[in-house]
Amino acid sequence: MDNKTDYNFLCQSLEAITEGVPYETANLANASALLWEQLPMLNWAGFYKMIDGKLVLGPFQGKTACIEIEVGRGVCGTAVAEDSTQVVFDVHKFPGHIACDGASNSEIVVPIHVGGKIWGVLDIDSPYVGRFCDEDKTGLEKFVNVLEKVL
Repeated sequence: MDNKTDYNFLCQSLEAITEGVPYETANLANASALLWEQLPMLNWAGFYKMIDGKLVLGPFQGKTACIEIEVGRGVCGTAVAEDSTQVVFDVHKFPGHIACDGASNSEIVVPIHVGGKIWGVLDIDSPYVGRFCDEDKTGLEKFVNVLEKVL
């Protein structure tokens, strides 16, 4: 399984397409498209934003998705509750996993912070068990750090 990604290139690309762009939706849409184009073996890549104490679906690439996720529920809600990146080898073994797409088998969720608070999450799914590793965690956290500067 070759899932290597040049995260330095990915972060530089994100900086280039968001620099000077004051539009949140446009930046998130382009960020999800960039991930979709550059990361192999995905079936969903996108964002959930904290609104009224829950995660609400934002721009993404992939099949239709869950619209609202409660904090503490599923991988995304757990990432918010624990304020930590979640790397899930097999989502079917994750307690309380929310199956928005039954084809998803692994997932990574990175919290996004703005003004010292959790703004939302980056959520990426794969149909392959074990798709995400420590390199993905580190690279996607850097990607989110770039995005945080324009949100």
